[in-house]
Amino acid sequence: QLQLVESGGGLVQPGGSLRLSCAASGFTLEYYAIGWFRQAPGKEREGVSCISKTGGSTNYADSAKGRFTVSRDNAKSTVYLQMNSLKPEDTAVYYCARLWSTCTGWSTTRVDRWGQGTQVTVSS
Repeated sequence: QLQLVESGGGLVQPGGSLRLSCAASGFTLEYYAIGWFRQAPGKEREGVSCISKTGGSTNYADSAKGRFTVSRDNAKSTVYLQMNSLKPEDTAVYYCARLWSTCTGWSTTRVDRWGQGTQVTVSS
């Protein structure tokens, strides 16, 4: 089956770090750009980061720049999102997603498969 499964979410204090993983199965990961998105209560789902097929280029939302790092290991069929210096406003459900396009102009409209999401809560 075609699957994207996120893990690594949880409760963390402000200033802390989390590393999210997105394990892919049922398709060849290296054929696709992968995006990370998040959705906070009452807000639209928004893009956080995107990584190209080879990992040669990455994109970040302004809110994530300098704090988050996306990477991928195609041999392990896994994409990662390292989140440092977490803030309460980072609290959301985080989703990885397969794109039908490159990362250029990435958005929810370019997603053809979503993971189930993992909750990240930043609170003291």
